[in-house]
Amino acid sequence: MDGPEGSTGQPGPADRSHRSSVSSVGARADVLVYLADDSMVPLAVENLPSLSAHELHRAIREVLQLPDIALDAFALWLVSPLLEVQLKPKHQPYKLGRQWQELLLRFTDAPDDDVAMDEPSLQFRRNVFFPKRRELQIHDKEVLRLLYEEAKGNVLAARYPCDVEDCEALGALVCRVQLGPYQPGQPAACALREKLDSFLPAHLCKRGHGLFAALRGRGAKAGTGEQGLLNAYRRVQEAAGSDSEREAALSPHYRAYLLKCHELPFYGCAFFHGEIDKPAQGFLHRGGRKPVSVAISLDGVHVIDCREKHVLLGLRFQELSWDHTSPEEEESVLWLEFDGDNEGTPVNKLLKIYSKQAELMSSLIEYCIELSQAAEPAASQEAGPTSASGSSPAPHQRPQLRRQGSVVCSRIQHLSTIDYVEEGETIRRVKPKRSTSFFSRQLSLGQGSYTVVQPAADSLEQG
Repeated sequence: MDGPEGSTGQPGPADRSHRSSVSSVGARADVLVYLADDSMVPLAVENLPSLSAHELHRAIREVLQLPDIALDAFALWLVSPLLEVQLKPKHQPYKLGRQWQELLLRFTDAPDDDVAMDEPSLQFRRNVFFPKRRELQIHDKEVLRLLYEEAKGNVLAARYPCDVEDCEALGALVCRVQLGPYQPGQPAACALREKLDSFLPAHLCKRGHGLFAALRGRGAKAGTGEQGLLNAYRRVQEAAGSDSEREAALSPHYRAYLLKCHELPFYGCAFFHGEIDKPAQGFLHRGGRKPVSVAISLDGVHVIDCREKHVLLGLRFQELSWDHTSPEEEESVLWLEFDGDNEGTPVNKLLKIYSKQAELMSSLIEYCIELSQAAEPAASQEAGPTSASGSSPAPHQRPQLRRQGSVVCSRIQHLSTIDYVEEGETIRRVKPKRSTSFFSRQLSLGQGSYTVVQPAADSLEQG
């Protein structure tokens, strides 16, 4: 059996425990496919056990009357509260569903009782390998709506960490879609307050002490809360035309929502569950581990703090090397290596991500790099010699962040990494001494900015 293309140990925004997609199996079977808005597409299919994901995908497109671009924009996923798997066109969903417990035992740490009770559902979701530049070319309202619903679910579930300002801007567009155009004099504030968790992520909707306390508890600056959302709702631009025409024309608001999400570096990614070491603290240097989400897309890799809802590390593929160790060798680990500094000394940094999905993550990184390199000539012709901002970015410089302290900004100081430099065939380690290794898996030379750091100070210890 081929390995899945993308998976995660964390429940997604549309997950339902124990919901099934197959109600009967025989010469003719009833299959339910769930959409991003949690609605269902019922399909009556023949010979289900041998039916491929590609054939089911085509049946869904016919029922929903979607244009051809939906073939590339969406994929079929098997999803449960314990695991998510994007299917390849040749995969047979029914047979993979029968092997679900084997996948759970291989790729999750779920207890045996949970494994025995878990059952996946078929979901029609965005394809991890669909480029954002092609998403900008979509004009079909239903395709835009499905992409909008999925992005909204990821924002509200805090799978996509967002700054408060962005949450308000995105929430305002949801207000426009669900409540219609803003009308001065109407009690919009009451409607927002009653449905606040429909517009903002749950951790920004704390009851009792309100949004202010939630924001202060997360270390963010105090926001304007419901008033900020209301102000953003007022600023939503309306298209020209009559009231009825504007009410029907939701496509511009779907598109505006997606364009805003495109600013998030992890938009459209596959999520994986893992843990990282906490930095040693206190006199006894106690550390432990913290849970993280590893978000992998065509744009790079992001490690997200599940509890604090912010990015710990964000790397483009040309900024990293990687490898993984399998459970047969030792504990299953994904290693990320990148440039950094230690008290002013340039060093190579190693981040160790403990996860039974390390093999999946490593394979996905490799495939995303292959796709990105193959798409570079076409993307260059479409975009021209400059970036989206109108200027050519320096090859060794990351884009400047829009806000200081943004949740999408890397927080390397919160990571426990192994720091070292390479000299010839030996490794010279930066104190404290720790075992390490050096990886060769990275973008081919000339493609990126990752460099092996050479020792430049006598303060380094010989390994």
